[in-house]
Amino acid sequence: MFTNIDELKKALAGVVKIDGDSVKVEDEAALKKLARKLMETSLLTGDEELRDSVRWLIIEAGQDLGIILASIHDLYMASGRGEYNNMSVPAINIRGFTFDMVKAIITSARNKNAGAFIIEIAKSEMGYTFQRPYEFTSTIMAAAIEEGFRGPLFVQGDHFQFKAKNFIADPEKEKQSLMALIKEAVDGGYFNIDIDSSTLVDLSKATLDEQQKDNYEMCAEMTKYIRDIQPDGVMISVGGEIGEVGEKNSTVEELEAYMEGYKKVLGPDLTGISKVSVQTGTSHGGVIMPDGTVAKIALDFDTLNALSVEAKKKWGMGGAVQHGASTLPDEMFDKFPQQEAVEVHLATGFQNILMDSPNFPADIKEKMYGWMKENLEGERKEGWTDEQFFAKLRKKAWGPYKKEILDIPEDTRAKLRSELQSKFEFLFDKLGAANSKELVDKHVKPVKVKFPKKGSL
Repeated sequence: MFTNIDELKKALAGVVKIDGDSVKVEDEAALKKLARKLMETSLLTGDEELRDSVRWLIIEAGQDLGIILASIHDLYMASGRGEYNNMSVPAINIRGFTFDMVKAIITSARNKNAGAFIIEIAKSEMGYTFQRPYEFTSTIMAAAIEEGFRGPLFVQGDHFQFKAKNFIADPEKEKQSLMALIKEAVDGGYFNIDIDSSTLVDLSKATLDEQQKDNYEMCAEMTKYIRDIQPDGVMISVGGEIGEVGEKNSTVEELEAYMEGYKKVLGPDLTGISKVSVQTGTSHGGVIMPDGTVAKIALDFDTLNALSVEAKKKWGMGGAVQHGASTLPDEMFDKFPQQEAVEVHLATGFQNILMDSPNFPADIKEKMYGWMKENLEGERKEGWTDEQFFAKLRKKAWGPYKKEILDIPEDTRAKLRSELQSKFEFLFDKLGAANSKELVDKHVKPVKVKFPKKGSL
């Protein structure tokens, strides 16, 4: 990595021109060769000025090349108007191996002529993977630069979730905490944000409106805040959620109560959510059996279809969103576009591809598992086997071993990228997102947002 600003400036001579807060790429081929070194500097340096300078440079240089951080809102509104169907946008959570995983996504998208895909990270994942918004976005952008990507790039904050216990204790404090995260995310280029206040649903209440009241009120308040701070020319795509993933399956009646309340609180003058997440039988990470394998589940596709049709036809949204899908059997994936799901969230399956691969370095995996035994035993549930413990909680070992994973040799990283690429291409096909580039270009007109200059470049 670069060790100081002067070394960085010397490397950038003739590659990019920096004039005040403006960045102009003069030699794209040379910049591509520097992309990984810039990314590693942004992740590993202890020099705060150097770190911030590099992250700002990566994002501005990428946008100068035509890699534009964008909102998918207008594409989903086109779905709500019935202008396209039979496509579910894959939303891919990245917990680690981020730079290389994005390279695999972009290569797969190019091979499949796909423009409809989202790269995302959940609120909880930001914590245990040590990836805050500005870092995450600049890493994605560096990979896009190296791969020669062009067009809108959709980065999403997933499950920006209210903690029910905190909300009950101090609602205002919990609201302010989530607003601070939203501000950090928007400042970091997340122009797609999913508000998850479904944790506040209280099924003990007598009526559906009462059950959903805290949920729709908090989502409406966060939507108002997002509209206040979104950059000029950008309509951030906001998602809501009516049922907590892993709990009771959602119903059309719940969606009706949620949307009626949400619309009243939001008011007639603001643009609302573009999609709604629902529960249809999945759970995040799947149900782990004692041998560490994932149990088969009965997914309620009829409910998914009914909710998605209601969301589109009555409320003008893109449709319903399916969470917890990456560990499902392969034969299920083509059913999501058939049932009009607008978006499908995928996370744990990609982690499993990496960590269960014979190409994943055994010494790093052994260290990660050792760290888990030392630090996560308190999270082991009664009766869990070691296989269940490791399968369920290894997601939390990505952050502590970020540097070791960055140091994986290129030949090994290439093999892992190839394994991921096969899965991404399969998903683009099955979800109907192959050949979606022209559709995205038709409906999404991204606006280049100027990010405030940081550092002393």
